[in-house]
Amino acid sequence: MSKKRRDNKGRILHNGEMQMSDGKYRYKYINFRGEEKVVYSWRLTRHDPIDPTKKKTLSLREIEMDIQRAEFDGLTVYGDNMSVLELVEKYTTTRIGVRPTTKRGYGTVINLLKKEDFGYRRIDKIRISDAKYWLIKLQQKDGKSYSVIHNIRGVLRPAFQMAVDDDLIKKNPFNFPLVDVVVNDSVRREALTQAQERKFLQFVKEDKHFKKYYEGIYILFKTGLRISEFCGLTVSDIDFKNHILHIKRQLQKNSVKDYYIEAPKSKSGYRKIPMTKDVEDCFKKIIENRNPPKIEPMVDGVAGFLYFDQNGSIVYSLHWSHYFKRIWTKYNNIYREPMPKVTPHVCRHTFCSNMAKAGMNPKALQYIMGHSDISVTLNTYTHFEFEDAKKELEKLG
Repeated sequence: MSKKRRDNKGRILHNGEMQMSDGKYRYKYINFRGEEKVVYSWRLTRHDPIDPTKKKTLSLREIEMDIQRAEFDGLTVYGDNMSVLELVEKYTTTRIGVRPTTKRGYGTVINLLKKEDFGYRRIDKIRISDAKYWLIKLQQKDGKSYSVIHNIRGVLRPAFQMAVDDDLIKKNPFNFPLVDVVVNDSVRREALTQAQERKFLQFVKEDKHFKKYYEGIYILFKTGLRISEFCGLTVSDIDFKNHILHIKRQLQKNSVKDYYIEAPKSKSGYRKIPMTKDVEDCFKKIIENRNPPKIEPMVDGVAGFLYFDQNGSIVYSLHWSHYFKRIWTKYNNIYREPMPKVTPHVCRHTFCSNMAKAGMNPKALQYIMGHSDISVTLNTYTHFEFEDAKKELEKLG
C-alpha cells in the first residue's frame, strides 16, 4: 500500500496537492480545456492562521472549491484574473475597422476605468447589482449625463458578453435596461412647428449677414439630410436632369485626422433623394455662388464640395453648428416670442415630423431619412398632438 503524502503538520494531502520546501502549498490540475494550471497558497484550509508577513489569499482548499465550481459550469476560474479595464482593452482591440468617432469613444471609456476602482475589480466578481450601483454612482455622484452613461454601458455590455462567450464568466452583469437604473435626463429634441420654421427661414433670408446661409439651411429643412451628409455633397452628386440627390458619404473632421470621408451610418444611408423644384433652385444658387480656392481641396480622393470658409477650407458640421447658434441667438435677441433651439439636427427632425404629419408612408420616410430601423422613423409619430389626431380622424370620415 502506497504511503499517503502529508504536510509538515501531518495532514493528508489530496491528489494534486503538495507542500513546497518553503512551506507554501501548491495545487496542480488540468482545466476543462485540457490546459495544465497551478495555484498556490500559504494556508491549506481556511482554519489555518494568517501570517501577517505573507500576502492574504484564500486557502488552497478554498481555491480548489472555486476551481471545481468553475469547472462544473465550464468556466475559467476567477475569470482568468482579468480586471474590468483589461477586459475592455481586450474587447476594443478586437473591434477592427470602426469609425474614428467610435475609437475615440472607446478611449474615453478606458480612460474613465483607469480612474475608477471599478476598473480594477475582477470580472468574475462583478454582479448585476454592482454594475447598476456603479452606473448610478456615475450619474448621482459624478454628474455624468444619461447619454454619457448610455455610451459607457454601450462598451461594457458587449465587452462582458465577450467574456461570457469566452467562458470566463457565467452571466453578463450589464445585460439590463438602462432606463430602469439611471434617470433619462436627455433633453428631447423638439421639431419646430411649420410656423416657426417659416419665421426662422424668413429671418435668415432677410438678415444682411446670415442670408448667405439661407439656401443651405432651407435644404436641411426640406430634405432631412444629416449635416455630415450635406457637408459631404459635391457638385457631381446633384443630378438636375433626373432631379435626384445622391447621398454617398459623410464629411468629417477631427483634431487628430483633419478632414476625412466616412461612409454613411449604415447601408440605408446610401440613398437617392428626389429633389423638389425649390430645393433644386437652392442648389443651383449655391453652385452659382460657390467660391473654391485656386487649388480645389480634395479629401480622400473626393473634390467638388459646395461650401468654403473665408480661409478656403471646406465647411463641415462644426461650421454649421456655429452658424445656427449665432442665427438663433440673434433671432431671440430681437423678437419677444423666443424660438426653440434650432440646430442642423432640429432641421432633420422637423422635416421627418412634417412628412409624418403629412401622411407619408413610414417606409418611404424611412428610406428618405436613411434610417436603418423603422422604429427610429416611427418615433417621429410620437410628436403628434391633439390637432394632428383630430385631422387624422377627420380624414377617416
